[in-house]
Amino acid sequence: AVVFTDITLEKAVEFDDYCHNHQPPIAFIKSEVRGLFGSVFCDFGPEFTVLDVDGEEPHTGIVASISNDNPALVSCVDDERLEFQDGDLVVFSEVHGMTELNDGKPRKVKNARPYSFFLEEDTSSFGTYVRGGIVTQVKPPKVLKFKPLKEAMKEPGEFLMSDFSKFDRPPLLHLAFQALDKFRNELGRFPVAGSTDDVQRLVDLAISINETLGDGKLEEIDKKLLQHFASGSRAVLNPMAAMFGGIVGQEVVKACSGKFHPLYQFFYFDSVESLPVEPLEPGDLKPENTRYDAQISVFGSKLQNKLEQAKIFMVGSGALGCEFLKNLALMGISCSQNGKLTVTDDDVIEKSNLSRQFLFRDWNIGQPKSTVAATAAMAINPKLHVEALQNRASPETENVFNDAFWENLDAVVNALDNVTARMYIDSRCVYFQKPLLESGTLGAKCNAQMVIPHLTENYGASRDPPEKQAPMCTVHSFPHNIDHCLTWARSEFEGLLEKTPTEVNGFLSNPSVYVAAARTAGDAQARDQLERVIECLHGDKCETFQDCITWARLKFEDYFSNRVKQLTYTFPEDSMTSSGAPFWSAPKRFPRPLEFSSTDPSQLNFILAASILRAETFGIPIPDWAKTRNKVAAEAVDKVIVPEFQPKQGVKIVTDEKATSISSASVDDAGVIEELITKLEQISKTLPPGFHMNPIQFEK
Repeated sequence: AVVFTDITLEKAVEFDDYCHNHQPPIAFIKSEVRGLFGSVFCDFGPEFTVLDVDGEEPHTGIVASISNDNPALVSCVDDERLEFQDGDLVVFSEVHGMTELNDGKPRKVKNARPYSFFLEEDTSSFGTYVRGGIVTQVKPPKVLKFKPLKEAMKEPGEFLMSDFSKFDRPPLLHLAFQALDKFRNELGRFPVAGSTDDVQRLVDLAISINETLGDGKLEEIDKKLLQHFASGSRAVLNPMAAMFGGIVGQEVVKACSGKFHPLYQFFYFDSVESLPVEPLEPGDLKPENTRYDAQISVFGSKLQNKLEQAKIFMVGSGALGCEFLKNLALMGISCSQNGKLTVTDDDVIEKSNLSRQFLFRDWNIGQPKSTVAATAAMAINPKLHVEALQNRASPETENVFNDAFWENLDAVVNALDNVTARMYIDSRCVYFQKPLLESGTLGAKCNAQMVIPHLTENYGASRDPPEKQAPMCTVHSFPHNIDHCLTWARSEFEGLLEKTPTEVNGFLSNPSVYVAAARTAGDAQARDQLERVIECLHGDKCETFQDCITWARLKFEDYFSNRVKQLTYTFPEDSMTSSGAPFWSAPKRFPRPLEFSSTDPSQLNFILAASILRAETFGIPIPDWAKTRNKVAAEAVDKVIVPEFQPKQGVKIVTDEKATSISSASVDDAGVIEELITKLEQISKTLPPGFHMNPIQFEK
């Protein structure tokens, strides 16, 4: 792929022809930013294949029934709405009875409804549906035929719209950019900001180009818009450059990966609404020989002074925070003695941040984000008046971010990654009547919201519907999608490596208070907690790294073999519910136990990762051989003696979807708690002085 900026139209056509006709074609992207106006043009060659149009995971459904019919009616279980649309292609797998559908052939969906759809297929001669089946969307590749620039200039086709209230804008900007190219060719310079002669000349050029367009000719030309265009055309403004840099970067990724639909082929954008409301005097636009002259030539010096004196509060300095800090520094915001930018973030830099949080370098790993980002922003603009804090903005820190602090602000910028913090900052902005810039990203999707007191809705005024929580019994015993497996794994991780070690430390730091609290609670939860602490300090206590490997290997057996054997012993494959329906019917999936093999890379990785984490909680040194899969590691794992498992009679497994806890209360919780307390007090006497554990927080 090649990207061109600031190149004449004549040269662009020459390079584009070369790229378009090259074998294989070279993706050609051209972009220009002129004041508050910008354009992008893409040509990915005569035939470009998009492998995945939207980059979303393929939609799936769990089949409940399929009719022998033409067309066939497919009904799915009603715990999740189907996302299929008419015309989608789908494939089937794991269907029992109507096995003809498992042939992997894509079939077309029609009449898609929330929980069912018709299939363009005559199944009347197929086997009768019995049970099971998963239906998965197939994404067909899409071939795009791009026009070369020379042709596309004359017949641009449909423009990509970004603002439907400016429906007539793109064709006019298509003309304006051509007129500007001609102006520069003839005069060897840009129009001067505020010069009426130059504006008139540009308008005349636009009119003469328009006359040659035949059918594509515009009825009328908005001279006011062209005046703005000409006046600011020499200026390259930071926010525009940042936005177009982002768009073009994304197009490069699309050209190289074939993922996501490319920009086809012209995109024009303007932000004329950013101009001050009152008309600007030509004197106000004069350059002052500062780094902000481009901005002054568009917005005037009064606004520039206002920006430099702004008092801004930025919450968060991660991916969005780095972008915003760079923009604020380049625009001169809070870059005077009277201005001030306060940045706060309680997080530290991790290696995985470095792919997008570009103010950080690998030698900053472990340092506070806000301090490093503020220092980097001051390197961009030494006049930036910034204070970096490491406080989480929350009700607990209202002694730091107090009323005086809030009342002094001009605006607040959110750069957060969770809804709770956003809701809190939004509520403070409403209370103190401060404007808020809110935004968020998720993969290649993003949103932005400008909240202005007394003018717009605030962030918290509309809420997303709550995400559907899977019932506890589904997550623990009957998972049927990857989310259930992730929820289960995350919960086990937190229980074993964060909550239990924290409980152990709570007991060791103040045994009498801890014991009193358990007695007072006296319920199944307190009982479970004590059992876990005892298990951690006694039954499962690790002293060497080999102990950690033994613990991890037995965990593997428990999770992926013994629990499954017990589950299928309690509920065999042919068991029925009280109403006479098969117990293992959709969406439940009948499980099979795993047999451990140290030659299976994912199984060995599980054991090594679990051993290392376990060793960290006990402060046990980790040998180098444990950090990679190798012969030594496999031998250490194979040394572990795994006891034979026998499923037990009468084990109660929770199947009630409304149950909130997997542990069941027993008659005599208080009595059991007393026994456990006695046991715990004896164990604590055997521990070395100063013993404590290191809880591990999950870090993605």
